[in-house]
Amino acid sequence: LEELPSVTESNPYGLAALWAGSDLVAKLVLLMMVVMSAASWYVIVVKWLEQQRMLRQTRAAEAFWQAASVAQGAEQLERGSPLRFIAQAGVEASGKHAGLLGRIDLHTWITMSIQRAIERVQGRLQNGLALLATVGSTAPFVGLFGTVWGIYHALTAIGVAGQASIDKVAGPVGEALIMTAIGLAVAVPAVLGYNWLVRRNKAVMDEVRGFAADLHAVLLAEPR
Repeated sequence: LEELPSVTESNPYGLAALWAGSDLVAKLVLLMMVVMSAASWYVIVVKWLEQQRMLRQTRAAEAFWQAASVAQGAEQLERGSPLRFIAQAGVEASGKHAGLLGRIDLHTWITMSIQRAIERVQGRLQNGLALLATVGSTAPFVGLFGTVWGIYHALTAIGVAGQASIDKVAGPVGEALIMTAIGLAVAVPAVLGYNWLVRRNKAVMDEVRGFAADLHAVLLAEPR
């Protein structure tokens, strides 16, 4: 018996067909949303790892309080730890209280130095969150632009054909709907990731501020 040739059916309205049949503007919109999605997922993963490391470092600071001095305790903290950075800032502030800085009350000067260190740690934690907020707020509009462009193509196809046949409308309308779906798929993880990371940042900063408050009291109690 002669074998019948196999017939491979392709979806004329899938993503591959969308890419193959789209013009330059639609392809730029798709590439933009792919880049935005990749960037947002990269920030989410990197910031999560950074938060995990900082939480581990803040919860492993028991050896600091057993040291003979703040300077020795700072050396025992892990390099790159926010606690070590704040402790070193406090030690430096207490050792550089002379000259014009000597006119400032020691309590105020140490408070200012530790607060500046805390703000730098907080700024480091917030790096990348602006990108997530931007992606979450703009991705739906980028997808909407692709939707409007697809509907424009559908109307153009109807005008050229002179009739609203399904084969002339289905492709551009499908392109418009896919653009909307991609825009939402990019925006939703970015918004959820932003809110999740902000909440975890608060937990990290609570640990950092608690350490800084105890350090402030210890620095003022140390003999000069």
